[in-house]
Amino acid sequence: MGWLQLFFLHPVSVYQGAAFPFALLFNYLCNMDSFPTHARYLFLLAGGGTLAWAAMGSLALLVFIPALCSVVLIYSLGPREVHRWTFFFQMSWQTLCHLGLHYTEYYLQEPPSMRLCITLSSLMLLTQRVTSLSLDICEGKVEAAPGGIRSRSSLFEHLCKALPYFSYLLFFPALLGGPLCSFQRFQARVQGSSSLCPRHSFCALTWRGLQILGLECLKVVMRGVVSAGAGLADCQQLQCICVMWSTAGLFKLTYYSHWLLDDSLLCAAGFGSEFGQSPGEEGYIHDADIWTLETTHRISLFTRKWNQSTARWLRRLIFQHGRAWPLLQTFAFSAWWHGLHPGQVFGFLCWAVMVEADYLIHTFANLFIRSWPMQLVYRTVTWAHTQLIIAYVMLAVEVRSLSSLWLLCNSYNSVFPMVYCILLFLLAKRKYKFN
Repeated sequence: MGWLQLFFLHPVSVYQGAAFPFALLFNYLCNMDSFPTHARYLFLLAGGGTLAWAAMGSLALLVFIPALCSVVLIYSLGPREVHRWTFFFQMSWQTLCHLGLHYTEYYLQEPPSMRLCITLSSLMLLTQRVTSLSLDICEGKVEAAPGGIRSRSSLFEHLCKALPYFSYLLFFPALLGGPLCSFQRFQARVQGSSSLCPRHSFCALTWRGLQILGLECLKVVMRGVVSAGAGLADCQQLQCICVMWSTAGLFKLTYYSHWLLDDSLLCAAGFGSEFGQSPGEEGYIHDADIWTLETTHRISLFTRKWNQSTARWLRRLIFQHGRAWPLLQTFAFSAWWHGLHPGQVFGFLCWAVMVEADYLIHTFANLFIRSWPMQLVYRTVTWAHTQLIIAYVMLAVEVRSLSSLWLLCNSYNSVFPMVYCILLFLLAKRKYKFN
């Protein structure tokens, strides 16, 4: 999704900003007893439909159709079957839509329309909510629809029972971005009243706004650095390292800014961390833990903290169910979910190898490095190496052409992941001997 978010005042940001008054209005109305639960569901659903049509135009049907079909599957299948079928349908639909993007970019050699990019981004987020809900039903965290579609209830009663599912899949604060909100949290928020005092909510939103403003100022500076310097096609030797680092820095600042904006919209609607937590529900987490991401010397920790809600979703969906090579399966699925562009396939598989190497390197280092001066040197060197490897992976994932990917692989930047690959081979061999 990050390849959509490269420019200040990106259309997604504009639409998210336009949704803020309606999010605040929803939060205000939830404090009124005269605003019933069904009206709240309809408000969120109508807002999602309107926002989708404004941002995507007729392409919004590519989001509405799988949402409708997923609700039908959830409403008609048993708890043991619902996850398998919804996962298969949703990923098949998303893959077909991504193939349309491949056809436009690689066969027709035409830049895709912004509406198509926004649609695919929203479709990826829809996949998260659909699979999260189906897993909750399969694991018994959420009760399946009583009676199902085979019951003899009237059409109106069926629609009323299915309304929470429709509203969850298309509610406007999370339609175009934001951390994954579980169905339990969504339902508890809609059925409850706002627990926030206006002053606390205002302070939280103001702080996020100041953070976004600061990040946008840094983006202007970083964009100037990137524009003034040479590109990967023109850089020479060690200069390519500076090009890679500055370009990846611009990407990261863009991610951080958008994540904070998305989180602010959810907070304005009352779905943020300030709302609290239901019993048995996983806590709300922010996608942008900027301090940890910029200071950690471990690639594995960076991976867990980067886009945290998505990382947790991938862990639950793939990693915890993988029997053989769960780490590789998780990153391979992530490449599939992102669209299977050549750079994404290479980048995510390289990332998986780097995480595996990180585990072994730090395990052996903790055994042999004891003195604090050596630990300080070790942490400094591994911090720099971690940031450069992440920059390498990020550029690989973001590039759109094979020629750009080749330029990256053929530059001095490939030395950094290669060092970890060599260490992985040597330490894995030594670990095997120890075992």
